[in-house]
Amino acid sequence: MSIPQAASAWFSATELAGIGGLPHCPKAIRRLAQQQAWRRRRRQGRGAGVEYHVDSLPAAAQDALVFQPELIYPPAERDTDAPANADREHLWAAFDQLPESARDVARRRLAALHSIEALEAAGSSRVEAVDAVAQQTGAGRATIYRWLSQARGIDRSDWLAALAPRHAGRPADTEIDAEAWDLFRADYLRPEAPGVAACYERLERAAAAHGWRVPSRRTMYRLIEQRIAWPVRTLARDGAKALERIYPAQERDRSVFHALQAVNADGHRFDVFCRWPDGTIARPMMLCWQDLASGKLLSYRVDQTEHKDLIRLAFGDLVERWGIPHAAYLDNGRGFASKWLTGGQPTRYRFKIKPEDPVGIITQVGVAVHWTTPYHGQAKPIERAFRDLCEYVAKHPAFSGAYCGNAPDAKPENYGSRAVPIEEFRKVLETEIAAHNARPGRRASVAQGRSFDAVFAESYARVPVRRATAAQRRLWMLAAEGVVASRVDGSVRLAGNRYWTEALATYADQRIIVRFDPDHLHESVHCYERDGREIGEAACIQTAGFNDTRAAREHSRARRTWMRAQREQLDAERRMTALEVAKRLPDGDMAPSPPPERKVVQARFKRKPCSSELPTDETREEAFGRAVDDQWARFIQEVKVL
Repeated sequence: MSIPQAASAWFSATELAGIGGLPHCPKAIRRLAQQQAWRRRRRQGRGAGVEYHVDSLPAAAQDALVFQPELIYPPAERDTDAPANADREHLWAAFDQLPESARDVARRRLAALHSIEALEAAGSSRVEAVDAVAQQTGAGRATIYRWLSQARGIDRSDWLAALAPRHAGRPADTEIDAEAWDLFRADYLRPEAPGVAACYERLERAAAAHGWRVPSRRTMYRLIEQRIAWPVRTLARDGAKALERIYPAQERDRSVFHALQAVNADGHRFDVFCRWPDGTIARPMMLCWQDLASGKLLSYRVDQTEHKDLIRLAFGDLVERWGIPHAAYLDNGRGFASKWLTGGQPTRYRFKIKPEDPVGIITQVGVAVHWTTPYHGQAKPIERAFRDLCEYVAKHPAFSGAYCGNAPDAKPENYGSRAVPIEEFRKVLETEIAAHNARPGRRASVAQGRSFDAVFAESYARVPVRRATAAQRRLWMLAAEGVVASRVDGSVRLAGNRYWTEALATYADQRIIVRFDPDHLHESVHCYERDGREIGEAACIQTAGFNDTRAAREHSRARRTWMRAQREQLDAERRMTALEVAKRLPDGDMAPSPPPERKVVQARFKRKPCSSELPTDETREEAFGRAVDDQWARFIQEVKVL
C-alpha cells in the first residue's frame, strides 16, 4: 500500500485542531501541549508562534497525520508525481555508491515497513503495528516513523533506495600544507617503495623544521588512497611491468585457425641438472613447436643452449611428421631472427640485412612469419604449456635430487645431490609431452573438455596438408652459409674442412651458398648459387698425415682419374686437329699494309735565337747533337771534380 505524503514533522496548534481526537480550539491544543510537555519549537519562516513535533502527539493524532494529510493540506497544494518520477534515478544512483553495510541497513528498514503492512492487513492499527515492530527490531517509535516518512510518496519498488542511510562522510579537504604534501608524495612515490610509516616520520621532522601543518599518520594513509590513484602508485613504486599487468590482457580466439595453419615456437630451460656426453653438467634447453589451433606440442629438440641449429632441427621434425605450416608466430630473438631461418622476410628487426644474405629455411618453404613480443605469454600460448611441463617434467620423481628450483631462493633440500644422464631426461620428456597432448579435460574454448590430441586430429583430417619435397628436406636438415670458393680450384672451406666437386671449378673466386649438417661435418655438403640454384654435392676432402702413403696413393689415383676425364671431355670438344684447321685456311701471300700517313705534328716551343746564334754551315740536327755532346762533357768534368 502507498503511504501519503506529509510536508513536515512540525505542526502548529491551528493545523492540529480537530485531528485525531484533538480539541478543535487552538487555545485548548496549546493548553494540552503544555500539560503533556509536547516537543516544541518556534515557527520558522511563517511569523510568530510555536510548532509541535509529530512524535509528541497522541497516537491517534500521529496515525491521522500519517494517513490523512488531506486534513491539513488541500489537494491543490500537494505534488505527488514529482518525487515518484523525478528522483528515481537519483535515488538508485546514490544507492549504487553505498557500501554493502549501508545496503544491509536499508534492507532491515524495508523489512520493518513490510512487517507494519502485514500487521495492518491483519487488522492492527498503525500505532499498534509500529509498537510491535519497535519491540521486535529494537528501534524507537520515532525512528520507525522517520522511516515511514522517508518512504512517503515514493513508489513501493523504490523504497529500498529511499530507506538507505545518507551519511555526509568525512570532509574532503584535510589541513595539510602544500609543501608538506609535495614532500611526502616525492618520498613515497619512489622505486624503492618505502613504507608510509617511514615517510611520515621523515615528514614530521621536516614539518617541525619548517612549521608545516600535517595530519595524523592514519589520515595520511587515507589521503594516499583518495588522492593518488592505484595505477599511478603502481607505476611509481613497482615499475612499468607491474603497471602493464594491471591493464586487462587481450583475449585472443584461436578457433579462427585450423590444424597446422599457424604454429608458434619458443625455448624453455628446465630446472634439472643433466650430465651431457662430454661430462658437462648443465640444465637442458628445449625448443618446441606448438599448433595454435589445438594447443598440441608438435615437435621439440633438446640441447644445452638455444641456437639456430636447434630451431632448424625442431622445425625439420615438424615438417617431416606433420607438414608445412602456413604461418609462424615467433619472437625476434637472435635464434629465430637468424638469416639461416628467416632470412628474406620483409622485416626481421634483427641484424643488418645485406643483399648477399641467403634466403632462410622458413622463408623458402613459404611460411609467413609474424613477430611477437618476447616474454609475453598472451602473444605465444606455448608459454602456458611450459608451465605444465615445469610441474610434470622438472619435478618428476625420476629427477629427485637433480631438481634445482625455479629461483635462487627456491632450492630444495637435496639441491645438487645428483645429475641425471641426458638420455634419461629425453625419455621422460618424451613420455610427459605425449601425456600432455593426450590429457583430457582441457578448459580452452576450442577443446571443450577434450584433449589436445583429439582437437588436432579432428581438424587435421579435414584440411589439406602441404608436404615437403626431397629438395626442401635438404633446406632444414642443412644450414646455409655464404662462403667464397678458392680462386685456384674452386674448393670451399668450412669449419676447418675442405669440400670440392667438379662443378665448383666454374665458381672459382665467387661467393656461393653451402648447406651442411653441423653434426656431420665430414659428410658431403650441398652447394648453391646465391639466387638458390643448386650447383652440386661437394665431398669432404679428408686431411691425411704427412707420411700416410696409402692416402697419398688414393689421392693421386683420384687426381689421375679426374684429369683423364677432363682430357676425354677436351677431346670431345675438339673435333679437328690444328693441321686440319690450317688446311681450311685460304692460300696466297698477303702483302703487308703500307704505313699510315702522318697527320699530327708535334710542336716544340723554345726561345728564338738571334741572327748571330743561328747555325750557318751545319744543319739543325748537327747543332742539336753538338749541344748534347757539350752538355755530356760538362757532366763528366763535374763528376771528376767531386
